[in-house]
Amino acid sequence: MRRAFAVGVPLALLAGCSHSGTSLGATRAGPPPIEATTQLLGPNGELRGTATLSQRPEGTLVRARIEGMIAGTYAIHLHSVGKCEGPKFTSAGGHFNPTMKMHGKDNPMGPHLGDLPNVVVGPGGTGTVDFTVPGLMLVGGTAPLLDADGAAVVLHAGPDDYKTDPSGASGDRIACGVLAAR
Repeated sequence: MRRAFAVGVPLALLAGCSHSGTSLGATRAGPPPIEATTQLLGPNGELRGTATLSQRPEGTLVRARIEGMIAGTYAIHLHSVGKCEGPKFTSAGGHFNPTMKMHGKDNPMGPHLGDLPNVVVGPGGTGTVDFTVPGLMLVGGTAPLLDADGAAVVLHAGPDDYKTDPSGASGDRIACGVLAAR
């Protein structure tokens, strides 16, 4: 199942101002942000959350909001292929790992670029992640996440133990969202 997504590259605004014949000059608002947003959908198309990735100089900020879930802890990862065919979402491939590291922040040979912190869902059925992946590029560089076959954000049935390769013993894939460049 391939779902719609949005990748925005807003134009930086150049502003010039003139007052009493004196030019204040042009200022640039900075480089345009590069973002990708997706909906995380369950095997029957049910909305399980959203994720937005924003490329920054220090890495990529990942913000995800999970909703409509039973309270608990869930793993969320970046996967290497932009394909989300249910019900098992194996079409999303393995974790994004261009540096060929092992899985998990607690693994002495890790972490890799697809690793993210667990999402803790509270009694109200929602949880969030707000995490910067150092060195991860959406576009550009030697190993961008948004390459020719895109990428996916995948929610797993259980928590990531942060050390077991290749997926942190996080269980089945229960929701998926496609990220790809337009």
